[in-house]
Amino acid sequence: MASGDIQDFYRQRKKGGAGSSAAAKKKSGKPRRGGATVGADAAQTPFLVSHGSPDLQDDYGPEEGKLRQFDMDMRYGPCLGLTRLQRWERASAMGLHPPPEVGEFLLQMWQDELRRRSSEPKTKPNPVLECLWEDRV
Repeated sequence: MASGDIQDFYRQRKKGGAGSSAAAKKKSGKPRRGGATVGADAAQTPFLVSHGSPDLQDDYGPEEGKLRQFDMDMRYGPCLGLTRLQRWERASAMGLHPPPEVGEFLLQMWQDELRRRSSEPKTKPNPVLECLWEDRV
């Protein structure tokens, strides 16, 4: 590389052969699938639409939003293997000052869950009490 410059080292296009130019290549007559087309009615690709509504919209309220922020905040320790209430109590015991409104909401949900389980013992646990990553990782 002593006498040449960088363009000599990294060739920009293939040398020789008439078949290698872009004009010599023929396009296939088949229309492409999966991309956006001019005048298409669908604004979303099928992968972003689930059950008729875009997946990008949030289907949860402000309480669930606060709980998700709590799950994503690593200041309060890992959230895998624990319920949200257990994580909140652990963070509080360690002096990490988790949000009190999250603790109050989780305690209320846990009390409601205990009442519901006593009347209906064979029900699934409330997903609000579980971490955001439960059964996903």
